[in-house]
Amino acid sequence: MGNSKFGTFIIAGALTGAVVSMFDPSTRKHIVKKSTNCIMEMRYYAKNPDVLKWKLGEKKDKYKSFIEQLSGDASYIKAQVEELKTLTPQVKSLVMDTKDAFVESKVEYKSIVNETP
Repeated sequence: MGNSKFGTFIIAGALTGAVVSMFDPSTRKHIVKKSTNCIMEMRYYAKNPDVLKWKLGEKKDKYKSFIEQLSGDASYIKAQVEELKTLTPQVKSLVMDTKDAFVESKVEYKSIVNETP
């Protein structure tokens, strides 16, 4: 089979696209601004690791409470589905009984209507 150059050409294409996109001045300014902000943040957190630890803890707590709420909602929905499963046969029999009652009433009404001259 030989050496596959697929990966090499993918990387070369990506680099070529990045270089061509840098011809646009607004793209260059945006990249420089984002890079500068990223470097400044990295320096800040390197000097203040406690702030980074606090922010990460805050994010962790936020996601943990989100997952707990999602889990609670899922268990509530599961309980409602189980209740619906138990109620379905009862509702089905109630609907069938109601249907039968209407069918019987319909027959009785027809006989009453037919009896009147």
